[in-house]
Amino acid sequence: MTETQIYAELTDVFRDVLGNDAIVLRPDTTAADVDGWDSHAHVTLVVATEMRFGIRFRTGELEGLHNVCDFVRLIEQKRSAA
Repeated sequence: MTETQIYAELTDVFRDVLGNDAIVLRPDTTAADVDGWDSHAHVTLVVATEMRFGIRFRTGELEGLHNVCDFVRLIEQKRSAA
């Protein structure tokens, strides 16, 4: 799966979870940039992402995420390790 495909899939996850088809994820997107991306939604986004990509995150891995680019890189790492 290419980085472009990961962004497309992740965008679908965000749109589904947050109920907003206008969301467009960029590498520098943060929670502050997306309406509804609060701590509760974050947990739901993480679980939905795990399900979509068939991966599991550890809490420590998630604590180091600062933007969508970091999240995509972590997904790439997890998928290549599987």
